[in-house]
Amino acid sequence: MSQAAAEAPPGPGEAGSPMTDSAVSEVVRTFLVGQKGGDGRYKYVEQIDRMMPKAAKYIAVDYNDLVSFPEIDARFGEDPDGVLDAFSSAIREVLQERFPRYSAKIRDEIRARIVNYPVERGLRQINAEIINRATSVSGMVVRASEVKPLARELVYVCPQGHRTVLVLSRGMSIRPPTKCSDPKCAMRELEVVPDVSRFIDFQILRLQELPENLPPGQLPHYIDVAIKQDLVDGARPGDRIILTGIVRIEQEQIAGVAKGSSALYRLRIDGNNVEFLGGRGSKSSRRTEREEISPEEEKTIKSLAGDEGIYQKLIDSFAPHIRGQEVIKEAILLLMVGSTQRILQDGSKIRGDINVFLVGDPGTAKSEMLKFCARVAPRGLYTSGRGSTAAGLTAAVVRDKSGIMMLEAGAVVLGDQGLVCIDEFDKMKPEDRSALHEVMEQQSASIAKGGIVATLNARTSILAAANPMYGKYDPFKNITENVNLPVPLLTRFDLIFVVRDIPSKEKDRKIAKHIIDLHAPVGAESRSLIDADMLTKYLAYAKRFNPGLTPEAEEKIIDYYMKMRNVDSEEMITVTPRQLEGLIRLATARARLLMKDTVEGEDAQRAIDLMQSMLQDAGVDVNTGKVDLGVLQGKPRSEVSRMQLFMDVLKSLEGENRAAVEEREFVKELERSGKFSEEDARNFIRRMLREASIYESKPGHYNRV
Repeated sequence: MSQAAAEAPPGPGEAGSPMTDSAVSEVVRTFLVGQKGGDGRYKYVEQIDRMMPKAAKYIAVDYNDLVSFPEIDARFGEDPDGVLDAFSSAIREVLQERFPRYSAKIRDEIRARIVNYPVERGLRQINAEIINRATSVSGMVVRASEVKPLARELVYVCPQGHRTVLVLSRGMSIRPPTKCSDPKCAMRELEVVPDVSRFIDFQILRLQELPENLPPGQLPHYIDVAIKQDLVDGARPGDRIILTGIVRIEQEQIAGVAKGSSALYRLRIDGNNVEFLGGRGSKSSRRTEREEISPEEEKTIKSLAGDEGIYQKLIDSFAPHIRGQEVIKEAILLLMVGSTQRILQDGSKIRGDINVFLVGDPGTAKSEMLKFCARVAPRGLYTSGRGSTAAGLTAAVVRDKSGIMMLEAGAVVLGDQGLVCIDEFDKMKPEDRSALHEVMEQQSASIAKGGIVATLNARTSILAAANPMYGKYDPFKNITENVNLPVPLLTRFDLIFVVRDIPSKEKDRKIAKHIIDLHAPVGAESRSLIDADMLTKYLAYAKRFNPGLTPEAEEKIIDYYMKMRNVDSEEMITVTPRQLEGLIRLATARARLLMKDTVEGEDAQRAIDLMQSMLQDAGVDVNTGKVDLGVLQGKPRSEVSRMQLFMDVLKSLEGENRAAVEEREFVKELERSGKFSEEDARNFIRRMLREASIYESKPGHYNRV
């Protein structure tokens, strides 16, 4: 090839391009055989050598190496199909010299995957201009179809045994031959012979824009991607990927227009390679980091972490437009960093994600905190309870237009390894809310519908907010009576906060001043705060730490747990091992937030303080005024023991023959027990009537049901 041709590659669309297909093949072969890696070894020759032992049918070509071959680079921009075909034949030739039998066996399936392709577009920039051009695009997989065989080469046979071969090079439509290919044969009934025809695996993925790239107020764009051969089943719903492929079109049906004569087409991408976002490369190394942290940013983060007052600064930087609520902000920060998931030797997992629940009066900025949290978290989704269904939260099985059943991932699956904020938690239908029971403890979402039985990962933290049943929170009722939520769900939250709006002169003046400052043209002064982007990067960086408990921290947590188990009133068990695990998670998260390698005594103490403040708020039994976690588990101890006593008294008064018990006598007997006053006793009788535990057998007389 002349020197001039090598130096001046033809411009796009130049007529009479000097490079023929065979010339391209030659250059590609030179590239494959001669390219050396950083360590001086022939990297592509080694990859081809490893194809047979690994039974692989492709090699990965780094596009950065192709830049030194401008002929291939320019040609790839215009005609990616031709270059990929040239790669296939060049790899086949090199493989032929080494493993002739393996090469002959897979000759039609050999191909190159392009890695690190620099021309990256957003999903919104894929349009009619780039049909049949290569591009790379990042997005989130939201559905994946089942794997089906796609015909590559069909062999037809007529009744006389003549063969007609039809090769499908690209595209998905096929026009069957009308008559036998033998000129002397006039047969028209042709049949496919599957044994000698060639098929490859085929799957359709739907790629959607990443939530952080979505312009506000726009619907997310999506595109269907055709995935073939060994790329199938690589990416699952919920994965964030960078896809390299060639843009294609396929005809779209219009109602009322004859089939095949529609002028409307839709775009599709033919996938060539899939890389997982964050950890470029294989399935095992996938991590989700919204931003790659540059060395300069790493320095800034480390200098921040070394600051004395960083903990307070972080709390102040979280939703600075909301005044006060420091304890809740701290809890949400710990939730965003989370603890580490522990996998035990027998394969069982201990959850590392922290769940927090806010319940409180309207107008206390609960939704604002949730919105801010979803915006700042390295991977956060926000959803409102009113419009969320069980399928939308976990996963749905949908039937595609081609009749294929597909699995579509919901919010908690897409938020895997991040967090999901659910607002208006109390407005959800009970059957939809029950989908979260498994997500919050087992960290997975199981689905069995339409013949698809699957368990998807849902390792997410859940931050939920709800309003009390009667508008404002009633301090004279226990939390279970205030919030319309099932008890098993409440116990899965590590921290529950009651946000109450109590008027106080000084505080109200500060808040009013703060809100007015926000509306002022200058805005509130906040130079010392960490900005939102930096906060995101700080949290993403903090997630890399994996601190272990020190003996001092262990001792503190065990002491607190034992103290809580041994409450002075009769047989009162308040905390469960769930709360103990919650304490360990909170302490670890605090050490992580401060970027420490060990969980120290102060971290454990802070976790205990948070748990204690939650118990003072939500865990106090309003009847006795004592802290009692039984409140969160349905009925406080005091209530359970009184109910037991009430039924026992009624049973003894009824006697063997279950006689009706007169109200006055019954009340006297209850007073005598010392647990009830007369008013209490009468109220309790009314309540038990309402709950249908007793009934009025005749006026003023009661019996057990």
